[in-house]
Amino acid sequence: MTVLIDPPNWPGPRGLMWSHLVSDRSLDELHAFAVRLGVPTRAFDRDHYDVPETVHARAVELGAEAVSSRELLRRLVEAGLRRRKQHRPR
Repeated sequence: MTVLIDPPNWPGPRGLMWSHLVSDRSLDELHAFAVRLGVPTRAFDRDHYDVPETVHARAVELGAEAVSSRELLRRLVEAGLRRRKQHRPR
């Protein structure tokens, strides 16, 4: 299992800082890990889950590898799992 989590560096709802949770193997692996972590499906966005700082340590305890945001993105792209936001023509 290779689930990755970056530092909670992203400001978000409820005044919390947020992390990205991804897999560099498969979305199935990512979804299964999110269930174990107790992350709701509504937190999934294209290729990652947005998770609050309050679950970062628990994710690592469950086996997520803590990496930099740059490393997380690099490994997501290399795995072919990066899904960019679609831009709609005006």
